[in-house]
Amino acid sequence: MISPLLANVYLHYVLDLWIDWWRKHHATGDVIIVRYADDFVMGFQHKGDAERCLRDLGERFARFGLELHPDKTRLLEFGRFARQNRARRGEKKPETFDFLGFTHQCGLTRNGRFVVRRDAIAERMRKTLAKIKYDLQKRMHRPLGETGRWLQRVIRGWQNYYAVPFSTRRQTQLIRAVTRHWLGTIRRRSQKGRDRWNWSRMLRLATRWLPRPRIIHPHPYERLHVRPEAGAV
Repeated sequence: MISPLLANVYLHYVLDLWIDWWRKHHATGDVIIVRYADDFVMGFQHKGDAERCLRDLGERFARFGLELHPDKTRLLEFGRFARQNRARRGEKKPETFDFLGFTHQCGLTRNGRFVVRRDAIAERMRKTLAKIKYDLQKRMHRPLGETGRWLQRVIRGWQNYYAVPFSTRRQTQLIRAVTRHWLGTIRRRSQKGRDRWNWSRMLRLATRWLPRPRIIHPHPYERLHVRPEAGAV
């Protein structure tokens, strides 16, 4: 736990205060930054500002014995006008970036308005499903109700972090994959299980125990928003 704490203290002086000064003295447009421990994302209204800040930031870090991670540091076109600008130049859709467990994408609402869409990073979801599949095999001969309650806790824990706006599709994929792994485990319990358990019967069991997709967290513009669980006092 001490490592993130030290990063917060150190980078407050090395990065946070410095970027506030840089924004006032060098930026020609808007500049935003979101930082968590030693991971951060910066947004610039103008490409020239982004290129200059990246150069200056490398020099700033070097003065304090730090360096930007070469595999994680890159400039990309992102935001409200990225899709139109790239299409006009004959380029592909805007790039995505990963931050704090989410893949961020330039998206559109049903009304055609720009929105930042966030999905759980695909690789992390695959690792989560692999761990669930492994644990299901270890619990193969446990009562179905006990396994159902365990899976319920696991999925709710996943939702507590990843259930952000526009994440319903990813949640549905996770729950369906968990259902499929659970069915495979049940069928391996015995030959009778293989014969008796079809997908229709499995869906009824999953409906009984597994949480449905839901949105827990507010949109990012709702700052310092706290939403208590139902029944909480």
